[in-house]
Amino acid sequence: MNVLIIGSGGREHALAWKIAQSALVETVYAAPGNPGVARLAKGACVPLGVKDVPALKDFIVEKNIGLTVVGPEDPLAEGIVDTLEAAGHKVFGPCAAAARLEASKAFAKAFMARHGIPTAAYGEFDEPESAIAYIRTQGAPIVVKADGLAAGKGVTVAHDVETAIHAVEEAMRIRVFGEAGAKVVVEEFLAGEEASILAFCDGKTVVPMPSSQDHKAAYDGDQGPNTGGMGAYSPAPVVTPELQERILNEVLNPCVAGMAAEGAPYKGILYAGLMITSAGPKVVEFNVRFGDPETQVVVPRMMNDIVPVFLACCDGTLDQLAIEYDECPCVTVVMASGGYPKDYAKGKLITGIDDAETDADVMVFHAGTKLDGERLLTNGGRVLNVTARGTSLAETIQRAYAAVRKIHFEHAHCRNDIGHRALARSQR
Repeated sequence: MNVLIIGSGGREHALAWKIAQSALVETVYAAPGNPGVARLAKGACVPLGVKDVPALKDFIVEKNIGLTVVGPEDPLAEGIVDTLEAAGHKVFGPCAAAARLEASKAFAKAFMARHGIPTAAYGEFDEPESAIAYIRTQGAPIVVKADGLAAGKGVTVAHDVETAIHAVEEAMRIRVFGEAGAKVVVEEFLAGEEASILAFCDGKTVVPMPSSQDHKAAYDGDQGPNTGGMGAYSPAPVVTPELQERILNEVLNPCVAGMAAEGAPYKGILYAGLMITSAGPKVVEFNVRFGDPETQVVVPRMMNDIVPVFLACCDGTLDQLAIEYDECPCVTVVMASGGYPKDYAKGKLITGIDDAETDADVMVFHAGTKLDGERLLTNGGRVLNVTARGTSLAETIQRAYAAVRKIHFEHAHCRNDIGHRALARSQR
């Protein structure tokens, strides 16, 4: 069959890389894709926007696409799955009603309250004065979140009241996140260690993938502003087998059962961003698609052909599959443009990727690149995901950074401490 991936980032390149390994697949198309996808033996990019649903529908018919996989959250929230399924096409991803788990923080918090899913205490506010009064009453540390989709940048962890108030002002008055900040959610600060669990869902059955841990802060030591993610590793040792079972029973299964009960059966990938507190796992956020950069470290560990798993999620037959993963760890380091997540320049020449990939256990996934003739240039904040597999976490981290050192573009920036919590845990 032919498969279409909607999206253009590192997550989509990693998915295309995995899908292209399937014996069931003839061509992996990506709309709009990136130069990394185009380099795959079965890869092809098409210049279609992720929200151009009429053109995507025409393309699906023209190329006889047997499966469409939606990468980013925006088209999911706008109902692309509903539209394509109504036209008779098979699509991996949740419907718009289920996608509200990510599209609205306020909806997600109320949903968790209705279904007894552990999360932080919170308040939601439609106007800044009430939010600021709540912050003054609660004190700091405290967390301020834009209600809508803000490309992973709408969250402020404020360690003092003034920072929290400033976050409210930016979101609600200055509108730095546009309409996504018209409403805010103000949450209790949760102490602990973060972890991510992605799970395949078919509306009733939930099959978790291995744990991973993202690094959101821009700089070493978890300092600086939040980003879309500066690197990740899998597995995350903070998630023990016992804790994984609790997450399944207390978070993932209740979420999918709750969605079914509310008339929006959840199909696709469910992402639970968790804080592992002294009281157990609590949900920081739900995402309704593959995480980025978590995908780049969990998908390479998957030993199965991923296409039958996608099809089973679409068809409601996930309980008939056994999914296996390599026990070896995987690490990805994000190489970003200087200045990211704030202002940054584009169009910088990238060299050294071929040299980095001479190591058979290194994969460089393109996140923000473009071609100018034969020249590969930067075209985003997060430019490359330098990904490595290895026999131990320490050795895998070393392999990833050895590959990073072979790649060059002007003002390249990366964190130098991806995996630091896991290394510290192993040393203890």
